[in-house]
Formats: sequence, C-alpha cells, structure tokens
Amino acid sequence: MPPGWDTVTVTSPALVEPITLTPVKKGATQSAQVDAPGTRHRIRSGLRAGTYPVTATSHDRIVATARLKVAAEGSAETGRFVIGPKDAFPGSDVPAAVRPGGEVRVVLSDLRPAPNEDSLTVTSPIFKGPLTIRTDSSDDPGCKCDDPATVYAGHARVRDDVPEGRYTLTVVSHGGRQTTTQRVTVAGKAVAHGRSWMAGGAVAAGSVALIGGAAIAARRRSHKAASRM
Repeated sequence: MPPGWDTVTVTSPALVEPITLTPVKKGATQSAQVDAPGTRHRIRSGLRAGTYPVTATSHDRIVATARLKVAAEGSAETGRFVIGPKDAFPGSDVPAAVRPGGEVRVVLSDLRPAPNEDSLTVTSPIFKGPLTIRTDSSDDPGCKCDDPATVYAGHARVRDDVPEGRYTLTVVSHGGRQTTTQRVTVAGKAVAHGRSWMAGGAVAAGSVALIGGAAIAARRRSHKAASRM
C-alpha cells in the first residue's frame, strides 16, 4: 500500500470472516493482520476443494485481488516422506537407495494430521509385511526446521530377496481418506547378517557329542584289547 493508508479489509467466499489489515507501524507500506478471537485464518467448513477469489478493499475501493486454493477438508499436508538406512540421518526429501536385507528408517511429516491419529501403516513390496510408523517414536530424527508438523517414524528390514529396482511406499491416513506414495530404489549387494549364535551353539554342541562318542569308542576298544592279552 502507498504511504498514508490506514486499513484494508480482505474478504473471500472461503473465509469465515473478513481479515483486517493495518500498517505494521505509522507510515509503513507493509501490513499486519488484526486478529479477532478464534477467527485467524479460518476457512469455512464444508467447502469443496478448489480455488476461491480473495479481494482486498480500502474505503470501499478494491486495491488488490488474489486466488486462494483450498484443499479437501481433512486432507493431509505432507512435508516429507523419506526412507534411508537406519543409521543415517534422513535429511533429504529425496529417498536414498537402500540395500536388500538392510535396516531402514521411514519418516513422514504431516502439517495437517488427523485428530488422534498417532500411528500410520506403510506398505511396500520391499518389506515382509506392513510397517507401523508412530508419533513420539525413538526413530524420529528430530527436525531443525520451525514448522509445526507432526512427525511419524519407524524402522524395518528390507527383504533379503528383493531384486534391484524402484519400488513404491504407500501410506493411508486420515481414516482412509488420504493416500500418500513415495518411490525408493533398492540397489547393491544384500546385507550379510552372519550366522546366529544359536546355529553356532548347535554346531559346537554336536562337535562335543561326536568327540565324546569317539572317546567312548576308543576306551571300549582298549578294554577289549586288554582282555585278550
């Protein structure tokens, strides 16, 4: 606005009530919003998804127009949906390549989570079964940004037998109304997990049994030879 303006009223069919703007300080060209209790940025409930006109007027004169895009009510606003090795920080919005048999961490952030939806289910051909990601998870890497998004996180192991290629991760949220997908690349040799201690113990126990049996047989042969002398 030019210097000397005092008030602007912003209206739209999408808004519950008009928004009033005033100069941030005397003589300023920039504006500040004057909030009425409970009406800040409120969008009408029940609106169809679409684009709505916004009009700014000052003393009954139109000074600016804009368009406001309204998403479907109750829809998610996913900030990031990433997957990467469990011991790496998933700092990129682009999913990293993962290896067959590797431990991975999945992180999803939603700026408009559904009320009381504390966990989500991730499905993908790279997992043996569904993966549950939760809020307040120990797998949450923490966020250095200042957005108020709700973060869901969890970890799983990639199937050992997954061929190299591109695969889809799918999350259904908001009571089944929202589906979010992401792509992940599987590449490289399968991660070796090594032989378990139980298998090693079984082999060791078997070896002891064989050694003991051989010792008993040797004693028996010695006893028979002594009796013939």
